[in-house]
Amino acid sequence: MTRRPRTAEATEKRKPYRSPYEAYPFLGEPAADRRCDFELLTDEMASQTGLLRSLLPADMPELRSELQWIGEMIYHLNATARSGKQMATEDISQLLHLTRLRQVQAETQGFVLPAGTAAACIAHILRVQAKKAVRLLYAQAEMGQTGLEPGIDFVSLLSAYFFALALSLNAAAGTEEIPFVSRVYRSPDSEQQPSRQAEA
Repeated sequence: MTRRPRTAEATEKRKPYRSPYEAYPFLGEPAADRRCDFELLTDEMASQTGLLRSLLPADMPELRSELQWIGEMIYHLNATARSGKQMATEDISQLLHLTRLRQVQAETQGFVLPAGTAAACIAHILRVQAKKAVRLLYAQAEMGQTGLEPGIDFVSLLSAYFFALALSLNAAAGTEEIPFVSRVYRSPDSEQQPSRQAEA
């Protein structure tokens, strides 16, 4: 039996479609490369931070200024995975300082439902998004990308910051936290208990 020769078109790997209307030039990168996912997520985080800031009353000028700085830092963080330019040590130190200040204002200890004021709920969303961003940077590091440690530290602190901020916003509004008791993790002191207080 004589085999039919394959055409060049048949042997060439078919390229996936790329829209000419792409809003961002890296959207078609290979799925294993998580840098674009990180950039989109941090863009969303900066937008959510702006939304949170817009909900604050006029009598919270210091916090409004603080969140403007946070939003700017998230955009600086956005470029770190691709550019190789990492977060400055002084920015990480400043975020750690702000996180500790918010922790002092956070009155609740233990597990709570992500609830309360609209601003606090957005802070809880940002808390989770920050952890997603950490996962993406860890994935990049696992693929062999180096120099990501400052960004990982900064975005890890962001999760702690937004958790403490959510609690402090509820406390400032006089909104009580709703305790949560897990049916699976019975003891808060168990080694298997996923500690949310690590964020706080």
